[in-house]
Amino acid sequence: MSYGSPWGTIKKIWSWVWMPLLVIIIAIGFTQLVAKPTTVDGPSMEPNLKNGEKVWAFKTAPIHHGSVIVFNAYGVDPELASEKLYVKRVIGMPGDKVTSSQGTIYVNDRPINQSYISKKEQNKSGGNWDLKKLAKKNDWKTNNDTLTVPKGQYFVMGDHRSVSNDSRYFGFVPRNKVLGVVKVFWWTGNTTEQGKYNIDKQWKHFYQAGGQSE
Repeated sequence: MSYGSPWGTIKKIWSWVWMPLLVIIIAIGFTQLVAKPTTVDGPSMEPNLKNGEKVWAFKTAPIHHGSVIVFNAYGVDPELASEKLYVKRVIGMPGDKVTSSQGTIYVNDRPINQSYISKKEQNKSGGNWDLKKLAKKNDWKTNNDTLTVPKGQYFVMGDHRSVSNDSRYFGFVPRNKVLGVVKVFWWTGNTTEQGKYNIDKQWKHFYQAGGQSE
């Protein structure tokens, strides 16, 4: 009785498994090198991102003023005892001077466009401050004596200003903590079309005067 050659059996098994295996390899490579799926945790980016919403963090996408980023806040937020991902909007880039006056945020003395949030939330930005005043008020552990964002770091804020735990309270986010820039797709969550625009493209009109910020 012939059972066939071992090689024939291997070829038959391979014909069944090669396609699923290839898909798995491509998926792993994509999430490791290109983009990582992330779930929004909490209300700090409302109304543009909701709690539990699924987004993608693109690792090689450029970071602009107004970009929404995902970063590992462990070691950044001193209240954390373990790794946790935060989603926030970049307000200050390296070298920027960031100030606030009566709800208006200024970057390098230019008022920024905050049309992505309500006037009420704009007024919750924390009153009148500059980076040095924030550092003193909230006892930042590092870079607590500067008026500009240090090299290789970012100043970030949540869109839901009244509840967001962000750079106003813990200071700057180092570049090596950033996982990527957030992009929203129609199948990933419950964001409105305006919300998607405010996440994906608002950076193009970062300043009140309009036009691209970069």
